[in-house]
Amino acid sequence: MTDSLAACRSDINAIDDALVDLLAKRFRVVDRVIAIKLRDGLPASIPSRIEEVVSRVRAHAEEAGVPSDAAEALWRQLISATIAYEKAKAVKG
Repeated sequence: MTDSLAACRSDINAIDDALVDLLAKRFRVVDRVIAIKLRDGLPASIPSRIEEVVSRVRAHAEEAGVPSDAAEALWRQLISATIAYEKAKAVKG
């Protein structure tokens, strides 16, 4: 095998950077969602939507060969952080 640990770590770092860029893009959309929810009087947390997102992510993870339990755990954490972000932004108005 010609792979080295350093090369793998470099690949992981590049993927991590891409993930952060995608998170930034996701949070820009969340900012738009916040404005809509404030306008329409909707709460930051909508349990049915949370379960819809988690179910969709689990299915996509399975199709992509990613452990669905790991994907669900990551997304539940992401959703929790997003809800906290929404609540904080809503207070600031």
